[in-house]
Amino acid sequence: MEQTPSFISPPLIPEDLRLPETLKLGVLASGSGSNFEAIAHSIAQGQLNAQIQVLIYNKPKAKARERAERLGIPAILLNHRHFRSREALDHEIVNTFKQHDVEWVIMAGWMRIVTPVLLDAYCDRVLNIHPSLLPSFPGVDGVEQALAAGVKVTGCTVHIAKEEVDSGPILMQAAVPILPDDTSETLHARIQVQEHLIFPRAIALAALQYSE
Repeated sequence: MEQTPSFISPPLIPEDLRLPETLKLGVLASGSGSNFEAIAHSIAQGQLNAQIQVLIYNKPKAKARERAERLGIPAILLNHRHFRSREALDHEIVNTFKQHDVEWVIMAGWMRIVTPVLLDAYCDRVLNIHPSLLPSFPGVDGVEQALAAGVKVTGCTVHIAKEEVDSGPILMQAAVPILPDDTSETLHARIQVQEHLIFPRAIALAALQYSE
């Protein structure tokens, strides 16, 4: 049986980040989907004025699908292995999101490089979260990179996605100290707690800054 998520209380979104209009979100997830559920939890608690229209996942065994089923959110599998190119996958993602009236794209642990097909369709409306304080340690294994470098502080970053991996304007960050006995598992777990807090806030911030 799935354990209770680590986010018990709703992420606190300040009054100045409360949105006057409801955002229509499309979420991309490849793994457990804990950030996806944190966002859904924030919405359910009346913190983030948004609605998740659909979840797209690319791995048949991704636990994000189970979360979506429990939350009553439509979930669609687009297995990347069934597409001839990244662009072909992104075309289908865009088509699916358009069919579900999605306005903002949220990459919540989406382990695929996105292309201009998606980025141009949702210009400045694709958000990504990364487990480091960008621009430090971009790319895969951000947690392991931080441990190998011997830095004392790392964290997580929510940013507007651009074609270059883990680039684009930074919306929000949270710092996490690295403890002497940290492993990649313990450090990543503490970073995830902060991810769950800042991602809903960053979505609200992006909507206020980038909406027409």
